[in-house]
Amino acid sequence: MNAPMTLPDPRTQPQAFLRSLYDAAVRRAMPLHNMAAVLPPVPKGRTLVLGAGKAGASMVHALEALWPQDAPLSGLVVTRYGHLPERPAGVPARVEIVEAAHPVPDAAGLQAAERILGLTQGLTPDDLVLCLISGGGSALLTLPAEGLTLADKQRINKDLLLSGANITEMNCVRKHLSRIKGGRLAAACAPAQVVTLTISDVPGDDPSVIASGPTVPDATTCLDALAILQRYGIALPPALMQALQAGRLETPKPGDAVFARTEVRMLATPMQSLQAAAELARAAGITPYILSDEIEGESREVGKVHAALARAVARGQGAFAKPCVILGGGETTVTVRELPPGMARGRGGRAGEFCMGLAEALQGQASVWALAADTDGIDGMEDNAGARVTPDTLQRAAAQGLKLSDHLLRNDAYGYFSALDDLVVTGPTNTNVNDFRAILVL
Repeated sequence: MNAPMTLPDPRTQPQAFLRSLYDAAVRRAMPLHNMAAVLPPVPKGRTLVLGAGKAGASMVHALEALWPQDAPLSGLVVTRYGHLPERPAGVPARVEIVEAAHPVPDAAGLQAAERILGLTQGLTPDDLVLCLISGGGSALLTLPAEGLTLADKQRINKDLLLSGANITEMNCVRKHLSRIKGGRLAAACAPAQVVTLTISDVPGDDPSVIASGPTVPDATTCLDALAILQRYGIALPPALMQALQAGRLETPKPGDAVFARTEVRMLATPMQSLQAAAELARAAGITPYILSDEIEGESREVGKVHAALARAVARGQGAFAKPCVILGGGETTVTVRELPPGMARGRGGRAGEFCMGLAEALQGQASVWALAADTDGIDGMEDNAGARVTPDTLQRAAAQGLKLSDHLLRNDAYGYFSALDDLVVTGPTNTNVNDFRAILVL
């Protein structure tokens, strides 16, 4: 994304101003801006590039541009369908990029994971493996545990996505039902040096959670995964349930010798992106307040809490002085519940669901505008990044006969904000530092 030529005036162009903050957050997370400082030296042996994630292709392009042209470079990285940006001019292709499905894995992701694991054969201590890992890698790097089919994995993944489980819980399960995640890729790379370059999309920036940590130790256990499956009522084939109970699907743990020559280097984090947005807000004369980059919880309920804060600030009763912009990030969840007979399920993701909860609780509060969007440009499985909320959102919806309560019941943020022309549509951004939320109070 290109920087705006002129920063929109927040007082006369509040929606454009909020979009400029989102764009600044995304720009801060682009791989080419951050990779040079964390690259290791060229090894004595060969350099193998492996990886997965929504930022996978842009990470490859950055690496190919920065790695010495006379140094060997090869490998395979898998990204999401439609997340393949145009290759920079004059940069020759040296690493293969393939596409697969996200958030529910498909056969292309399975084939890519098998090929990636195969490429680790024959590595020596003189070799370097650069692992490019970003959000989305859990689904894209799918290699089911023995006794689990791709269809099983797809069904379990769908059930997890609909359950309301948070990202740490989901990835705990994914690690124990995989032959490549939870440190197993690093184990396959030994005795080579493994340097993981990662973009964080998880609360706390824990590398073991990002893409289910294929190259880092896993402190969770089979019993942890089993407890999560039972908590959310997700069934497993009996043989796999027994394998978890017996601990036969355990992952490599901290202190394991397979991690002796591994390290993780962080390219971009959610907080860095929030700070970039805050810096832009200050340049416009608006005081930024960053709540946190680790906000979790049910999306609509998180929206209601943000609304209470914004309403207090708008009335001059809050801890923040207006005019201000309240910034936050993290990964909220959407629990999809059973609907009454005859009611159709809606469309939407967690950013849109947050905006519905926010709009409902703001009650048309004057002088408050908001934008919530995923920094990868995709809200859930839709073609929008998120949505906007304005002081007249509820009024305009009522004029069209839209009932917010109905859309909340059906998890239909897409239908609600599409009718209001308030979807935020960016297309894939080719990076991912999770949710971005900004509330402007004038």
